Amino acid sequence: MTILFDLDGTLIDSTEAILESFHNSFDVHNYTHAEDEAIKVLIGHPLDVMYRELGVSESEVWDFVATYKEHYRVISTQKTVLLEGAREAVETASRFARLGIVTTKTGKYSRVLMEHFELMEYFEVLIGREDVEHPKPHAEPINKAVEQMQVSKSTCWIIGDTRLDLGSAKNAGIGSIGVLTGYDNAEQLKTLTDIIDTDALNAVRRLKNMVEKSR
Repeated sequence: MTILFDLDGTLIDSTEAILESFHNSFDVHNYTHAEDEAIKVLIGHPLDVMYRELGVSESEVWDFVATYKEHYRVISTQKTVLLEGAREAVETASRFARLGIVTTKTGKYSRVLMEHFELMEYFEVLIGREDVEHPKPHAEPINKAVEQMQVSKSTCWIIGDTRLDLGSAKNAGIGSIGVLTGYDNAEQLKTLTDIIDTDALNAVRRLKNMVEKSR
């Protein structure tokens, strides 16, 4: 079995770092600050998409993204925490499956975070925003992970907290489990998957049971 994990809202909570980095970019560029809730509802989307949705003009989007990344790089490890059960979820999953990460976050900084939490060693691949042309919910990020790992889609699952993760799974033709630790609620997740768990650890336990029953 292969398990692909999303990051924000699935294994980590970097909401504080994300919000601070957005507000810093608004300050730097003398832009009217968006409300926190307006930013949070967009978490999971690529940064350029988030800024466009918040009203930043196309000509300025990438300047805002660059400013965001500069600030986020400095504060991310100090203002990001592992979600409850996340470490156990990864360690448990590693005993019966091959693991990868598929995220819309910048891969470079995602790797730094996972190394900071001493979890990167469990993952064979990390597909970030800069690694694909089309981010989730497109199939490309999952397809790229599957290709690099040289695994079968028939035994591949993704665990994620938003419709972006589940939509990507559907488009790539793999299984998906939605978790309630992030940014979409159960009703939203149910539009794209029949399987919803409270968190990544319970999702991993479900997959472990599937593997054991298939033996």
